[in-house]
Amino acid sequence: MSKQVIVYTTNDCIECTMVKKVLTEEGIPFDTRNVSTNPVYQKEVEEYGFLGVPVTVVGNRAVKGFTNELKELMELAKKE
Repeated sequence: MSKQVIVYTTNDCIECTMVKKVLTEEGIPFDTRNVSTNPVYQKEVEEYGFLGVPVTVVGNRAVKGFTNELKELMELAKKE
């Protein structure tokens, strides 16, 4: 697994917690960026075209929420 995975999150976000739980269960390492504590991270989310979280980024692809697209990104993250 060489692709970096980033999860943009906020405090008390249930959907964010679900995304992080699934990534952990799948053994996919990720960095967490809390948009509540760092305005730079909120700008990064907006640059991907989103206003809310969770936003999961793998390489140059980003998806919002806990969706089927997230499953595709997870498979991408597992590949070299």
